[in-house]
Amino acid sequence: MKVIFLDTNVIIDLLGERFPFYESIAKVVTLADRKKLLLMTSPISFTTAEYVLTKFEPRESVLIKLQKFAILCKVAQANQETIDKSLFSLFKDFEDAVQYHCALQAGCEIIITRNKPDFKKAFLPVMTAEEFLLTLIV
Repeated sequence: MKVIFLDTNVIIDLLGERFPFYESIAKVVTLADRKKLLLMTSPISFTTAEYVLTKFEPRESVLIKLQKFAILCKVAQANQETIDKSLFSLFKDFEDAVQYHCALQAGCEIIITRNKPDFKKAFLPVMTAEEFLLTLIV
């Protein structure tokens, strides 16, 4: 089973049902619901998603969405090693470095994001949700 890391932006797309990005990430999550792949993300994705989404809807509804999402997406460990590697990485953005090192430590095979340039220093494949879905068709 493939282990896929979801970046914060695609989680916000999913939970916020943001057009035009919602449909493709919803299909990826449906695959996880059908046990076709395993989804992972970092702890900071949950906190950031909560922060962003509560700007647009009540906190209670956001927490319910996050609770349901947590059933389908496991949380990668973020620890001292994650921070140390992120601090000394070649990533321009520290948050992206933390995401990347969480993905590596969790054994993820692919990172799904809408901001591929943020991960140009990554050794893992980085794709959009649309690109990932196309790999499944071929």
